[in-house]
Amino acid sequence: MMDTHSRFFRISRKDIAYFKFVVESYEGMAVVRTRDPREAVAELMVAPGWEDEADRLIEELRKEIPLTP
Repeated sequence: MMDTHSRFFRISRKDIAYFKFVVESYEGMAVVRTRDPREAVAELMVAPGWEDEADRLIEELRKEIPLTP
């Protein structure tokens, strides 16, 4: 089992599926898990070695949807 680095974001419930779809389309980079669907808190579990790419993707996604760390 690999060690992932988790990051948490508050995200609008309507944007969770889109966020998950985009992140997971980068195969092997990260997995998204909804920690609390009522509060719309998503956990981004980034695989080792993918941190820089994940940071760039989050910055691009912030142009489309509100993401609050």
